[in-house]
Amino acid sequence: MEITAHSRPAVVAYQDLLRLHLDERASGLVGTIEERKRNGRTYLYEKFRIGTEMVSRYLGEDKPDLRARLERAEALKAEADERRKRMTRLARTLRAEGFITTDRDTGSLLLAFSRAGVFRLGGTLVGTTAYSLYQGDLGVRMDYEELAQTGDIDFASFERLSVALEDKVEENPNEILKSLKFDPVPGVNDRQVWKWRQSRSEAMVEFLTPAFGDESVKPLPALGVSAQALNYLNFLIADPIHAVALYRSGVLVQIPRPERFAIHKLIVADRRQGGPDQLKARKDRAQAEFLVAVLAEDRPEELTEAYEDALSRGPRWRERIEASLKRMPETEQRLSALV
Repeated sequence: MEITAHSRPAVVAYQDLLRLHLDERASGLVGTIEERKRNGRTYLYEKFRIGTEMVSRYLGEDKPDLRARLERAEALKAEADERRKRMTRLARTLRAEGFITTDRDTGSLLLAFSRAGVFRLGGTLVGTTAYSLYQGDLGVRMDYEELAQTGDIDFASFERLSVALEDKVEENPNEILKSLKFDPVPGVNDRQVWKWRQSRSEAMVEFLTPAFGDESVKPLPALGVSAQALNYLNFLIADPIHAVALYRSGVLVQIPRPERFAIHKLIVADRRQGGPDQLKARKDRAQAEFLVAVLAEDRPEELTEAYEDALSRGPRWRERIEASLKRMPETEQRLSALV
């Protein structure tokens, strides 16, 4: 498999654009920082007054980079005009360097969701839309035709986190979808809505959440939506990363780690074998093959850790991974060389 890297100026431009978007988000701090501890982790909130009422807004898990940005919030506010001009220039540079841009419908949806707080409150972009954003994180060129094969936009979040955050989106995603001409697709049995179809295209938006046995529809209170629970999804969206979708001057989103995405694709490809989604299974294997090829060369330690983690989760996990790898001898060889 031939892998073509982006130029060093393109990689640097992407990293700089991502940094500036993270600065931009932190610059919106208006209140004081409050810490809340849950299950051994510390989460940061912004506490401020609206009229006579004190309000808390979730900022993220307490990590050094977020803490450092929040402590510089006043300085970041002062740099806003120059930062936004630079973001526009960097986005222009990335387009000129051949980065695949997000189409208008997807870009406007991601921007609206980002402004509403979907990603801030634990929403993670998954599926092919997320896969396309690894061009920046990994610094590699991707096949445009492969990325254009689907109109699905999938979002996932942990149900327990959504409940525990005690915060909610500033605008309900259901209302955003309606304004973008998406129609709800009720479930067959309980009529709960977790997916939406756009009337003028084949685009589909789905909300997902990890299942631990029972694959039913569950609420995500922080996001204000219902979501289809799926097994194995907890592995995919654990410890996600930030990324920038190239629309306008960029949209800050959250996506799975590429090594977890690659291994998860091996699992779901086997789940789709023999069913109505066999064509999607081929796409799953192709995405896993590409990511494993890149990561085995550039980030072997991260790929090894994700692979061993998945194998350690039980015989059913191993069976699904092995079944997919039997169809992918080169990928199997790359992974076998790591462990």
